Amino acid sequence: MDYKLMYTSKAQKDLLRINKLDSRKILKKLDEIINLDSPLSKAKKLKNFRIDTYRFRIGSYRVIFRKDEKTQKLVILVVLKIAHRQGVYN
Repeated sequence: MDYKLMYTSKAQKDLLRINKLDSRKILKKLDEIINLDSPLSKAKKLKNFRIDTYRFRIGSYRVIFRKDEKTQKLVILVVLKIAHRQGVYN
């Protein structure tokens, strides 16, 4: 199954706020994860969300995302937010 990442404008702004070194590490790791046969095996499902929401842990940062179920062949992981672990869930 093919996977694709789509970033919300909020996630793009989050990436710009993070220093360039950490931002590059996050993007590189996301690229590695998305090329796995089952990227969700590296994710943790978050509780108390109406829509199934997951997170990847990348160092001290958390990438919050959800899966777009509308497409049949291509599963799009929508990156909602990228932030340091201290404030990502606020």
